[in-house]
Parts: sequence; structure tokens; C-alpha cells
Amino acid sequence: MAIGALLAPLVEAPAASAAPRADEVRHPVDYVDPLIGSAGGGNTYPGANLPFGMIAWSPTSTTGDQTNTAAANGYSYDTTRVRGFSLTHVNGAGCHPGAAGDVPIMPFVGEVDSSPTADTKDQKYAAGFSHDQEKAEPGRYRVGLDSGAAADLAVSERAGVADFSFPQDAPARLLFRTSNSLNGSENAHIEIDAQRRKVTGWVLTGAFCGRRANGGENNRTTYYRLYFSASFDRAFSTVGTWENDRLSPGATTADGGEGYLTGADRAGRGSGGYVGFDTTRDNDVRMRLGISYVSLAGAEANLRAEIAPRASVADVAAAGRAAWDRRLRAIRISGGSEPRRTAFYTALYHALQQPNLISDTDGRYPGMDGTPHRVERGQTAQYSNFSGWDQYRAQVQLLALLQPQVAGDFAQSLFNFARQNGGVWDRWVHISGATHVMTGDPSAATLATFYAMGVRNFDAEGAFDSLYRQATVPHPDGLSDKGCPGQCEGQRPNLAQYLDSGYAAQDACHCWGGAAETLEDSVADDALARWARLLGRDKEADALGARGGYWRHVFNPEATGAAGYIQARNRDGSWVTPFDPASDRGFAQGSAATYTWMVPQDVQGLAEAMGGRERAAARLDGFFHKPDGSWSVRGGDPLRYDPTNEPGIHAPWLYNALGQPWKTQETVRQIVATVYGTGPKGLPGNDDLGTMSAWYVFAALGIYPQAPGRAEALLTGPLFPRAVIAPAGQRRALTIGAPDASDSHLYVHAVRVNGRPHATSWLDGSFLRQGGSLSFDLADRPDTTWATAPGGLPR
Repeated sequence: MAIGALLAPLVEAPAASAAPRADEVRHPVDYVDPLIGSAGGGNTYPGANLPFGMIAWSPTSTTGDQTNTAAANGYSYDTTRVRGFSLTHVNGAGCHPGAAGDVPIMPFVGEVDSSPTADTKDQKYAAGFSHDQEKAEPGRYRVGLDSGAAADLAVSERAGVADFSFPQDAPARLLFRTSNSLNGSENAHIEIDAQRRKVTGWVLTGAFCGRRANGGENNRTTYYRLYFSASFDRAFSTVGTWENDRLSPGATTADGGEGYLTGADRAGRGSGGYVGFDTTRDNDVRMRLGISYVSLAGAEANLRAEIAPRASVADVAAAGRAAWDRRLRAIRISGGSEPRRTAFYTALYHALQQPNLISDTDGRYPGMDGTPHRVERGQTAQYSNFSGWDQYRAQVQLLALLQPQVAGDFAQSLFNFARQNGGVWDRWVHISGATHVMTGDPSAATLATFYAMGVRNFDAEGAFDSLYRQATVPHPDGLSDKGCPGQCEGQRPNLAQYLDSGYAAQDACHCWGGAAETLEDSVADDALARWARLLGRDKEADALGARGGYWRHVFNPEATGAAGYIQARNRDGSWVTPFDPASDRGFAQGSAATYTWMVPQDVQGLAEAMGGRERAAARLDGFFHKPDGSWSVRGGDPLRYDPTNEPGIHAPWLYNALGQPWKTQETVRQIVATVYGTGPKGLPGNDDLGTMSAWYVFAALGIYPQAPGRAEALLTGPLFPRAVIAPAGQRRALTIGAPDASDSHLYVHAVRVNGRPHATSWLDGSFLRQGGSLSFDLADRPDTTWATAPGGLPR
């Protein structure tokens, strides 16, 4: 019954669609490779998880420093030594280390005769492995270690089952490194109950991006506690704990954190415990475990509710695999090569890993005010892990399209957090913590996008009022430099100055960069304006709409003499000099050359500022090509396109608005073919909680969100001959057909929408909201006449 309960919330009414083709993918889960992105800076993790799940059970690797890891999220394909299997992870965060990695649990072969925390170089209590002994699949992770031990892990949403096997002729021990979260910890606690064959405890931690040089010190704080409860199928042969360098054989409790520093300032600190087993007759140890962010009782209730007492790893893995298959079948593709199917469904898998549950099965969750709360009336669950600056550009649109119920619950979750946080919507929320990471007001863009795409299961009026207040009423934090530049506490920094000047002044903004802040706030205000219009709030819509054009105040038409660029300004109106298009002065994780294109809400206005669409398109050519005409889409050149970070990822679609859609088609295909792929290096850079993966999914389908706060979609040539998009819980479906799709046939010659000729390179928002059929006639050479009429260009 408990495994059935695991599947129950994931069973949804299928959307109506045409009969499947013979070459349609029947089980998308077969094409998922969780190791994609685990090398080359993708920062994904290969461990066991479920869609939007709380638990993510995955290895923590080591390169010989117990206070650090081999990659931002604990695992690097190129590092084959682990010190445990941690219960929580965040997909693709860019800080190193990123976040979570809580409670590594390590099968150890040998006697525990010294404190594992004193093993600061991970020389004794870690183990190597080879990839031929490793298998990662949706919902399950298995690996054999060089020590002779092995781990087989499978999960439900909030719980898991593990089989740990050991050699029969050596001591078998299981270490609980309770304090050793990726970023360290303030405190940790463990209790071993030999009579009941249980190990319980918690870690008090946080500190997301706490090691960043540009403001991370401000984030070396605690904001959540993770509880765990583990029970075993056999008695313990030995027990013990440790605190710092002191080992206590036979002890059953221990406390102590590591702090949030690194290297010698943290090495040798922390606590944990171990249990041993007699494996002479049976070398396999089964552990059942539940977690909670609310209480130990909540962790145990989550385990009881989701996993049956006698469920095996195989049972739980089968249920998890079915759950993933069901979610992934929201898009059913036909045709395409095996590698492309793998790249596509793995991207969809990564895009649907977040947001993450933080509420227990009883609806309780930790609030941002430090106290427990229950989900709101009509809300299914409380979600967190909001990488707003990244996600609002692609991932939230995919979430709204495929999982509108989850999107609505997520919107309500962010509103709940804001109310618990004094009305402040933080731009990067981790568990129940406001981390302030990045810049701009992505919550406004995100919720406006959800509403535009038809998501209604949240308090839209209340959320809008709250976000409008944040955008119009200055907050004391907006004058603080704490955490600046990378994690400034003000969510609308120095708002009074911004409203007075019409831009964020570089010398007075209390932000990462004045030019970037202005562009971000312009996008957010335009999105809020469109939301206000849909709500019938015309007065607010007019005021916010005008602010959506504030990007013009930081566009200097004479920035270089040869061309205009977005450029930071001082409060007195002067331009910040000297100016270099390759410089990031005034910007956040990007150059002026990249940010100049970040005006998705007003491409026609940007083109006009550049001297017209023809001149803008010629400049865009230079953004994607080197002076010799060869492609430059892999990154590394600050004057050109960077596929590894978000400010410019919409740029390939700008050609549609500039009247040259065939260049969008060839540019997108070039990026898809050369920057994305299979294997551990198959992502261009940080996945950023599914954002880069969502970009690929949209590119492969031939559609892309036009701008935040809107449901319109831009068109390009699809990668597959057919795709059926079946949003969860709804009876509508979207069918995309491109019978001639191939490596050579990538150019759009004609389009039909619901059987009628369609002469523009964009779709009205009703298509994504209501469904229908979209068919492409593709050719092997550019069609320079389709969708080029000035009156039909995207605006």
C-alpha cells in the first residue's frame, strides 16, 4: 500500500492526443542518462531522485579535502573517490560547493579506530570506484567500491531504501557523517538505538554560496534543519560516535558542527556515528530511511507513508522508474537518433527535478520565519529551491506548460515564503532560506509567466499585490551593501533612486551592477504590467509598462563610437567609463556585449536604438560568428555568445523579430548540434536547476518562450519529426509535426497551425494554453521570404 501511495499523487489523467506512431517513444525513462552533465561544469548529480522530490540520494566525491568536494554539487565524473552518499542535492547550482549534500552515509570496510572527522584528507574513510561498477538511472543509483563494499539506493519522494553489501571476511561498518554537509554546518546530532536497530539525527545548516568571493561571507548562516530516521533489518554488532578528533566506541549520541569555513579553519571539526554488522552469514544490510525539514516524527511518518515495511530496493526503484516515466511522457517524441533521444529525455529529466518538496506528507513545512507552517487551503504541497535569475528565462515556462498544478503550488509556495519574510520575495530561495543570490526581481517575472500561461491554482491577486508593493515601496534592505555584489540583501536595491532616475545608478545602487539591475528590473516590470492587465488592473499596468522601457536609459548609442551598447551610468547621469564591451563592469556574470541583447520584452525598440532591424541583425551575426565568419557559440569570448550562462540564452531567437528567422533556425541548430550532447560533458555549463536543460527541450521542439510574463512562443525548425505535448492533468494536447526533420532539413519553408497556413515566426499565447496542432514544412536551404513581413514580426 505504501508503494502504491508513492505512485498515487503522480497518476494524472492523460491528455487527449492523436494515435501514437510506430516510432513513438513508449517509455521515455529508457532514454535518460543521469550522468549527462556530471563533468565539464554541468554540476548535475547522478543519484536517486523522483520528480520534484525532497530526497536526492547521491555520492559526495572527494579529491583529498574533507571540507571540499570535487564539484559544486558533490559529484564529478572525473573524480572516482567518495566519502559518502548524501541525502539532499540541488541540480546544477554554480557555487562551489553549491548547497545541501546533507548527511553523507558511507559503507566502510574495516575497524573504526579513529575519528572519521580527523581523517581530514579522506585517506582512510573514503573509497575509490570505477565507472564500470557504477549504474545511474532515474530513481536508483548503484556502485561497487574498491573496498569491496557496495551501495544500491532507491527513493520515494521523501524516503529511501538502501542495500549496503560488504565482504564476508572483514569488519562491516556504516558511517553517518551528520555534520559533513557540502557547506559545513552549525551543529549536528546523532542518536543510535541498538535495541530498536535505529539511527536518528539532524543537521543544522545552510550557507548556500557562502564561499563566494563576491558577497558569500554574508551567507555563512544557518536557515534549515534536516532530520533523518534510519532503521535496519538486523542488529548492530558494534556502535560508536565521534566528536572532532575524539572517537567514543560504544557511545550512542554525539553533537557538533563544522562551521562554514573551509580548509584548516574547518578541518577536523564535526560529529557523527557508526554502526557495525556481522556479515559472516549474510553480507547484505538493508536500511530504510525517511527525511523531514520539520521534525524527527515527520521523517518517520514520511517513511511509513511512502515505503512499505518489507519493500526492497527493487520494489522502490520500480515504483520510482514508473513515476519518472509518467512525468516524462508529458512529451512523446517520434523518430530521431538514439543519441538525440537520450539528450532530449535527459534534458527533460533534469528540467523536472525542481522545484523540490519541503512539506511532509501531513502538509507541514519549515517557514522562512523559522517556524513550522501548513500548506494553504487548496495547495497540494510546499516547494522550494528557486534559482530565479536562471529559471525565469526557460525552466519556469516548461514547468507551466507541462506541470501546471506543480507550477501553481510553487507560485503559492513563493508567496507563502514572502509573507513569512516580511513581504520580501527573495530571488534565490533554498529550502526555507533567503540567500539573496544574483540580481533583479525574478519572482515577478516567474509568477507573471505562470499566470500568462494559464496557471490559476494560487492566490494570484494576493501575490500580485505583494510583488507590486515590492516594486513600488522602498525597503530598508535596499540601502544595504551586505552581501554585495553577488548576494545583495535588497531585492529592489535603492528603489527610490531607481524610480527617480529611471535606472540603477552604478555609484549608488547597492546592487551587483547598475546596468544589469536596470535590465533585470525592466524585464520584471514589463512582466508585472502584462499580469496587471490580465487582472484588470489597468492603472498599475500603465505605470509598470512604462518602467518596462527603462532599459533605454542605460543604452548609450555612442558607447564605442562605432556602435551603441548597454552601459552603466552614475547617479549624476554620466556614463561609467572607461567602457569596454568585453568588460563586466556594471553587469552580473556577463559582459556588456552579452547584456546589450537582454531586452526580450522590446526587441523592436532595441533594434530601433541600434539603427534599424538590418543593422541590428548584422550586429547579431557578429555575436554568433568570429570575424572570419566561423561559428562562435561555445563560449569563452566575452564579445560573443555564451551558452553557459543565462543573460544571452534567448539571443538566437532574436532574428525572428529582426525579420531574418532563417538565421534563428541555423543558429539554434548549430548550438544544439555542437554544445549539447550525450555523455558526462553533454551540457554546456551549470544546469542551473534545469534551465540549460529546459533551453534544449524547447529548442528541440522548435518553440521558445518569447519573453517573461507572456505565453507567446517563437518558432524554429524542430529536431524530431513529431512530438506530442500532453500537459499533466489536462485534456488538451499540443502536436508538433515536422516530417522532414533531419540534420540537413532544418530551415522552415512553411507552417500550419490547426491546419491553416501560418505566416509569422511566432505563436499567440492561446496555443500553449489551449493546445492544437503545429506542422512544419522543412527544407535543406534557407527560405528568406517566410515570416519576414514587417507587420507580422514578434513584438
